[in-house]
Amino acid sequence: MTVEDEQQRVGPHDLGEHLASWLERLGLVPHLAAAGLPTLGRDDQGRAVWTDPGTGQTLSTDQLAQLDRLLRQQGSDPQHAVPVSLLQIARQARLREELVAGAWFTYETLGELRGSSLEATRFAVHKAFATHRLLIVDAEGRTLVPAFQLTAQGELRPDLAPALEPLLAARMDPWRAWVGLTQPAALLGGLVPEQAAADPATVDLVLHAAVRLAERVAARP
Repeated sequence: MTVEDEQQRVGPHDLGEHLASWLERLGLVPHLAAAGLPTLGRDDQGRAVWTDPGTGQTLSTDQLAQLDRLLRQQGSDPQHAVPVSLLQIARQARLREELVAGAWFTYETLGELRGSSLEATRFAVHKAFATHRLLIVDAEGRTLVPAFQLTAQGELRPDLAPALEPLLAARMDPWRAWVGLTQPAALLGGLVPEQAAADPATVDLVLHAAVRLAERVAARP
């Protein structure tokens, strides 16, 4: 059954509800806006209401059909395809939540660990960031220093800094860098880069992978 056949089977007035139910089952509705797609709400009767982000107007039947085709364009079987870009956005959002729920420092907590003043800690953090030796992330106005790149005393890990330098010099998105260094990596055969950097047997592989990834990041427009 083609997408057009499915649209005819569902009926023009039910297509919006059909799309809504599909995306709700996949857990992708909260990520529509981030993907630049029409957003979904429900009226007082619980009916799906699709809104164009540009105009603020409710989508027409033709626009719903276009949205349906767009979301199902991945894969050889559009009827069972999933919106890959939305899945990627959803995964990124989930990973961000996991990272923020994990270990990180603020200027204040890092200063306490180091036994340094707030001013001295802030200066040291930004100096290390400026020289591409320390990753910092902005999370809703808060500056976070991910803990994986620091020793138990709060100092820079000498084994990891060489892998950080090419990535940060290439202006890799900080969240992507945080994810990439703390999740299993295909280029490392499934090893976690920040853990593999601590092993003399795999540290060179980590550095090589970091350089290759940095080259790809720098080559993007």
